[in-house]
Amino acid sequence: MRPGRTETVLDVVIPVHNEETDLEPCVRRLHSHLARTFPYGFRITIADNASTDRTPEVAARLDDAIDEVTAVRLEQKGRGRALRTVWTLSEAPVLAYMDVDLSTDLNALLPLVAPLISGHSDLAIGSRLSRSARVVRGPKREFISRTYNLILRGSLAARFSDAQCGFKAVRGDVAERLLPMVEDTGWFFDTEMLVLAERAGLRIHEVPVDWVDDPDSTVHIVRTAADDLKGVWRVGRALATGRLPLDRLARPFGDDPRDRELSGVPGGLARQLVGFCVVGVLSTLLYLGLYSFFRLGLGPQLSNAAALLVSAIGNTAANRRLTFGVRGRERAVRHQAQGLVVFAIGLALTSGSLAALDTATGNPSHGTELAVLVAANLAATVLRFLLFRAWVFPQPDPASDRTDRTDRDDLARSV
Repeated sequence: MRPGRTETVLDVVIPVHNEETDLEPCVRRLHSHLARTFPYGFRITIADNASTDRTPEVAARLDDAIDEVTAVRLEQKGRGRALRTVWTLSEAPVLAYMDVDLSTDLNALLPLVAPLISGHSDLAIGSRLSRSARVVRGPKREFISRTYNLILRGSLAARFSDAQCGFKAVRGDVAERLLPMVEDTGWFFDTEMLVLAERAGLRIHEVPVDWVDDPDSTVHIVRTAADDLKGVWRVGRALATGRLPLDRLARPFGDDPRDRELSGVPGGLARQLVGFCVVGVLSTLLYLGLYSFFRLGLGPQLSNAAALLVSAIGNTAANRRLTFGVRGRERAVRHQAQGLVVFAIGLALTSGSLAALDTATGNPSHGTELAVLVAANLAATVLRFLLFRAWVFPQPDPASDRTDRTDRDDLARSV
């Protein structure tokens, strides 16, 4: 070991199960690479999870022969269980793992862990799906990998590019908080870890890798894919129901984007915008359908007015209940009357747009009329939301509401 490199900075875990043939050449090659290129102290930990061949003997022999190699034996199978156990016990500030087949070019190891050592990132992954990655593997595995990552993007809104590459690293202080929240003990373990980390706002660094498929891999593709899909469903359901306490990762690890939330933004505005947009899309579809129906027997202006009136009444009722949370019949008539005023403004915008179109083209096509109406309705929609929020369904002032409650409490105590 080089002078000044005695403190262990990096702990590289190699989880194995029945790998008596590949284990020793893998460990020796990895150790030689780290001794030549890694500028800090390191350790290689062999995590043998319930091997039934000679793997424990090979691991013990390597532990005795090489100072920087440690062997750990687990009596239960599972890659995730092995990683969780070793990473939880390790005191190294940077924790990594790689598959025993060393399919990934080891030259990517230092770029993988460097951002974690510097404190720039919290987790790091090797990516075989990056444009600059160089990958040699069969079409079957390529298809499965890309399909799986598309499923993660579509179902869990994951933004990282390669969940399955067996080449990842995490900072020790991050792992201390993150690992207790990860339930899986098998192949889905690191995908779950990445999804939770991303949802919590942790920074994930990606490194394009050179990767050559191991034709002798013992991974059961179908069973692994089925287990992964079950994991996607479980994590997606937990995220949707708010069961995962992601606030535990409110991080002391560095700059958190959540600390940059804009001050002065009214509470509930984001939720109201989402509700208003959903109602707006549905009412716009209703409006266009009604306009096309009325247009069969009426002129454009009358068709526009009738379609807009019907859709406006439905829009006001839906926004009243779904967007602004107003229940009951109290002030319902007043809200509809105010909604009709907003409707009149929208009518003026859309009718004016139709009149301008007719003046400009003389006899526009039905498709052109619809396009102009969509554009005019977008402008009317923005104005409608502002009027709904400020005038039709005004939001109570939290400060005055607190004052009213205080006054009522004081009155109750005095009585």
